[in-house]
Amino acid sequence: MNPPEENILVIKRSLFDQLGSFHGLNFEPRRYLDALLSRGNNFFLPRAQAENDPTHKQIVPYAILAFKDKVLYYVRGKKAGEQRLVAKGSIGIGGHMNESDESLFAWDEKAYRAGVEREVNEEIKIDTKFDDRIVALLNDDTTEVGQVHLGIVHVFKLAQPKVEKREAMITNLAFLGKDELLKRRESLETWSRICVDSLERLLL
Repeated sequence: MNPPEENILVIKRSLFDQLGSFHGLNFEPRRYLDALLSRGNNFFLPRAQAENDPTHKQIVPYAILAFKDKVLYYVRGKKAGEQRLVAKGSIGIGGHMNESDESLFAWDEKAYRAGVEREVNEEIKIDTKFDDRIVALLNDDTTEVGQVHLGIVHVFKLAQPKVEKREAMITNLAFLGKDELLKRRESLETWSRICVDSLERLLL
């Protein structure tokens, strides 16, 4: 099945390399964000093109929902948009940044954050107050999916563990601690493995 026809937010891989490429998590997101979310440095490409073009990185928010020392876990069902991640466990909610009413050309941080909220709300319903912080960037060039994506890791600290799914692709929703997640580590998608291994630092 071909990816749906949509235009998604990207940067040039060369900009990422210029800012300082890395593998895994980088806990200095501000060093990158001003450049990544500067109008003129990001732009839109058709998704079908971007998914197979490692000269560009798709900007993808990766929101971890935390209640105390537990985080929201789920399994991607068969209806997941990214077929390469079907049946994988995940602790990240989010998706591609699409062209929207906020901006027809490129995004600044305000437009990006509005896009993140929209993406998260499409997948799940949060019935409690929460605090949203950007805590890290995530890069993994060891997989086909990772080569064309750059994650912006958000932690939503929830006042209560009140979350429901909105999308059929989300199954087995549960709040799990690190020990429980490590038992499932081999079935997690790569980005979630990287985050679980540094979970304490992400949740500080």
